[in-house]
Amino acid sequence: MTHRYASWLVLARLLFLAAAAGSKIPAVIVFGDSSVDAGNNNQISTVLKSNFAPYGRDFYGGRATGRFSNGRVPPDFISEAFGLSPFVPAYLDPMYNISHFAVGVCFASAGTGFDNATSDVLSVIPLWREVEYYKDYQKKLRDYLGENKANTIITEALYLISIGTNDFLENYYTIPGGRQSHYTIDQYQDFLIGLAGNFVKEIYSLGARKISLAGLPPMGCLPLERTTNYFGGHGDGCIESYNVVAKNFNGKLSGLVNKLNSDLSGIKLIFSNPYGIFMQIIRKPSLYGFEVASVACCATGMFEMGYMCDKYNPFTCNDASKYVFWDAFHPTEKTNRIISDHVVKRALRQFF
Repeated sequence: MTHRYASWLVLARLLFLAAAAGSKIPAVIVFGDSSVDAGNNNQISTVLKSNFAPYGRDFYGGRATGRFSNGRVPPDFISEAFGLSPFVPAYLDPMYNISHFAVGVCFASAGTGFDNATSDVLSVIPLWREVEYYKDYQKKLRDYLGENKANTIITEALYLISIGTNDFLENYYTIPGGRQSHYTIDQYQDFLIGLAGNFVKEIYSLGARKISLAGLPPMGCLPLERTTNYFGGHGDGCIESYNVVAKNFNGKLSGLVNKLNSDLSGIKLIFSNPYGIFMQIIRKPSLYGFEVASVACCATGMFEMGYMCDKYNPFTCNDASKYVFWDAFHPTEKTNRIISDHVVKRALRQFF
């Protein structure tokens, strides 16, 4: 074990001990995709991984955890805002155990979606499996803390759900003869809304009460989609039709939140919409201290992510804080921080 790694283990333990000292929200529990994955994909057989340099170069200890960023992702900042640990560990990461997970745990898997067919594309963890891991976590938590204390954490914890982009960009728009042959885009949105509702009801039945359901970002402005637009002969701007779908879907998610709040007794479900602040950053990056919004920091910034974004690529930028995007699909740590701060102040403040 290197001195650097040993020091990281000591720091991690101290941070989790401090987090256990007390907060109105006792834990942050995360479901979703690569927007919130803390490294669960490291432990499965898939090409969609990021547990290597330069990913994580600005994380604690410069460690590539499997987060799809140069540093932290939104749940980390949200956890810190509630006085808990400044990062939420992945459930499958062998470096952590139930003593860490008692104050925060992430079940998310990069590349997954509400639709099981989406997780099949790159052989990642489907949403139903994330729920099975959560059930396993509950058993471990009860063994560790006892029934009463564990149940308090389960019902008082803040549940973060961030998922859906892959259902459109990785599945609907890219798989010939797939969902497009069975659904119009509007019908597919309704299909996903049904799955989203069933998912919330399932974790509610398992004890979840304080839940944040995140909307889609302006997915037509991701560097990969802008590159697709460019080579499609439409210039290097955003694919506005994708952004329209994101806004429409967010509207339906908001409606779902209202319905579930009426239908489920004792639930406090809120809709966290990152679309507006994210679009502001993309349209006027200089207002937020950025210099580049159209391409990413890693490699050429046009299409690379995962294994195409490695430490041997000579084009990767030196200072990620100047860029809105880290790779062609994911924001930099700085962008994640700005969006998280916005969501905490606008949507999550009622949980303080």
